Amino acid sequence: MEQVSSCFHCGLDVPPGSDYALQIDGQARELCCPGCLAVAQTIIDSGLDGYYRHRSGTPGGADIAGRALPDVLTQELALYDLPSMQQAFVSTLDDGSREASLVIEGITCAACTWLLEHHLQRQPGVQRVSVNLSNHRMRLCWDTASTSLSLLLGQIYRIGYQGHPYHPDKEEQLLEREKKRAIRRLGVAGVGMMQVMMYAIALYAGALQDMEPQFVSFIRWASLIVASPVALYAALPFYQAALRDLRSRHLSMDVPVSIAVLGAYCASVWATLTRSGEVYFDSVTMFTFFLLIGRYLEMQARHRTGRAGNALLNLLPNSALRLVDGEELLVPASELRVGDRVLVKPGQSLPADGIIRRGHSSIDESALTGEYLPIRHGEGDAVVGGTLNVENPIELEISQVGGDTQLSAIVRLLDRAQSEKPASARLADRISSYFVAAVLLTASLVGLIWWQLDPANAFWITLAVLVVTCPCALSLATPTALTTATGTLRQHGLLITRGHVLENLARASHIVFDKTGTLTQGNLSLHSVTCLGARRDQALRLAAALEAHSEHPIAKAFHPFIDKPAETLESHLGLGLEGRVDGTPYRIGTADFAAALCPHAPRPTLPDNQSQWLLLCSTEGPLAWFGLDDQLRPQALECIRSLQALGLQVEMLSGDSSPAVQHVSQSLGIDRVHGGMSPENKLAHINALQRDGAQVVMVGDGINDIPVLAGAQTSIAMGSATDLAKTCADAVLMSGDLNRLVDGILLARKTRSIIRQNLGWALLYNLLALPLAASGLVAPYMAAIGMSASSLVVVGNALRLSRRVRRPNTKLKAES
Repeated sequence: MEQVSSCFHCGLDVPPGSDYALQIDGQARELCCPGCLAVAQTIIDSGLDGYYRHRSGTPGGADIAGRALPDVLTQELALYDLPSMQQAFVSTLDDGSREASLVIEGITCAACTWLLEHHLQRQPGVQRVSVNLSNHRMRLCWDTASTSLSLLLGQIYRIGYQGHPYHPDKEEQLLEREKKRAIRRLGVAGVGMMQVMMYAIALYAGALQDMEPQFVSFIRWASLIVASPVALYAALPFYQAALRDLRSRHLSMDVPVSIAVLGAYCASVWATLTRSGEVYFDSVTMFTFFLLIGRYLEMQARHRTGRAGNALLNLLPNSALRLVDGEELLVPASELRVGDRVLVKPGQSLPADGIIRRGHSSIDESALTGEYLPIRHGEGDAVVGGTLNVENPIELEISQVGGDTQLSAIVRLLDRAQSEKPASARLADRISSYFVAAVLLTASLVGLIWWQLDPANAFWITLAVLVVTCPCALSLATPTALTTATGTLRQHGLLITRGHVLENLARASHIVFDKTGTLTQGNLSLHSVTCLGARRDQALRLAAALEAHSEHPIAKAFHPFIDKPAETLESHLGLGLEGRVDGTPYRIGTADFAAALCPHAPRPTLPDNQSQWLLLCSTEGPLAWFGLDDQLRPQALECIRSLQALGLQVEMLSGDSSPAVQHVSQSLGIDRVHGGMSPENKLAHINALQRDGAQVVMVGDGINDIPVLAGAQTSIAMGSATDLAKTCADAVLMSGDLNRLVDGILLARKTRSIIRQNLGWALLYNLLALPLAASGLVAPYMAAIGMSASSLVVVGNALRLSRRVRRPNTKLKAES
């Protein structure tokens, strides 16, 4: 079996095939990732290589909680103030402040996130901080003029946690290390529990048959030896978390758990040493084992969610074929720069965002948009890094790299959504904190009462009360459901970027659509040709020749018919184009503009008022009418019918004042329509609806939709929207499939239902279990089983949200 080496800098395992090394103290040292390589190189270049000679081990947050930081740790943290170090995980916001994405080690429950957030919020210069309980990621925003990142990282260490720059590979190693530690503790607790239970059975049987005292003493000492690793090693995370919480004067569920385990263990040790009273090593080991197995299963669910987010960034390949003077050079993808040309062969992933400069192919964008069919792209098309080239080799010019790529932006938006807590999550955190205080007071009161009634059993009944009422399920009820639902919608093309979206979607009463680019495809297409003085193919060839060099949206409708471009071309802004084809002058554009080329000819009649019509004329007379319109999105009708079937009021707001507005509304069955509206009018209309008590969801895509997207309670931008519109929106419809909106509302309603179920179950369990434990009917080990089972019920119920909810069947209605 191949031995795995450890990273010289951080101590984590070096992945197989990794090739990161550095000369330190005259020796080649192996490192696990580019991050550690960069840190170590910076330490050496800064003359701080003495750090590696004097350090006593990997710094541990729990070991220095509440004390001054060692000098070597302070020096290492100071390196994170360098711009070169911050490039990978720190972004600059519009107001000049900085935002870092960190992974936090040592989080065990909702109380940990509360402690981190409240402690850092009190530090000078900190503007915002949010911690995601599901994946242990922190988003930290601070003012660089008031504080530094190193000082804030030091504050994280001082309260017993460790903060690391977020990187998918690094986080994956941290998750794996956490999993290994959990398995070791679980194994110790499991083996110890089985062995101690065998000794306990012998003691119980011996009590019935008058076992000789020396054998009773021997079994008790054997139980003490086997139970000690369980109580002192396997249960250590509970003690560390409880001590940290007490130092910060904040109560969490680890406090009653630690009191229960240590109290039972110490009482049993005393009984063994003095040969008096009863021993409960079996209860200690069983209690610890069931607590750990519950925590382990919760950890597995959390890791699965974290890996789902990491999988996005891991879509980017590690290497790329850069084209240098016509030669292919294999380079790390991290070395690519804007303007580089790369070759992407079929079956390879695009290494960064770029523009196709040569070739055409189908690109599989399912990982980002949820659309399973590859999309055809050709020269001049923008493509996204991390997507898969399916058919032909293409030459790509890199346009965005690193944190500026669309994939990185999606990950940041997803982290923002998962870290922002809706009202229900904040309420659950507050309830959990107060609940622990109530549990400790109740346990003290129960213990006092039983001390008067039955001193022999008072301790064990109090112990059961402490265990059975731990609010694990209450803390997990909301975040597990929200995280699972957010991940499910992202996989199907609806990217949630704000924490309140699911809550608001579930309560939505009105959904308001923009027209162009939202309900329609946003690009004009040629739907009819009315010939006047030329054949259809001839008219199309002449029109395409005039439009060949134009990038106007109207011109793109004629590009498929280009044979050869016009010889001379003159553009008349807002009117049309004039040029010569085979020496003959032609005009295409508005009726007045085109007809002016042949004033002697009679003016042709406009075919109808439903479409946008262009007239093609020569000096001899009118040749053809071309009808263009913006086609409806394929799923628009089904989406509108489904939303109406769910009881939502659907409206359409458009800046367009043409007859096309009424045509679209009639085609889709939308009764409430407002055309010719300015951005101010749209915002005023939305505000009026919200003042009347409506819960509004706004869907738009353009610059003119930004005010109304920002003003609506919930806003959704189309995947084709401008970057600014996406930034202002609360969610982004990556796939462009409007039916994903229906999926979002259905899943949001199911999420609300499951959160209520989870909170109801958690409260009901505690209300029922507390009187049973206080009356002496529940033993400590039974309480441990009940508490773990309660948490697992909550997690399992939340995982039902990983399946998409079936939409209502509206096809028959639509066809009729």
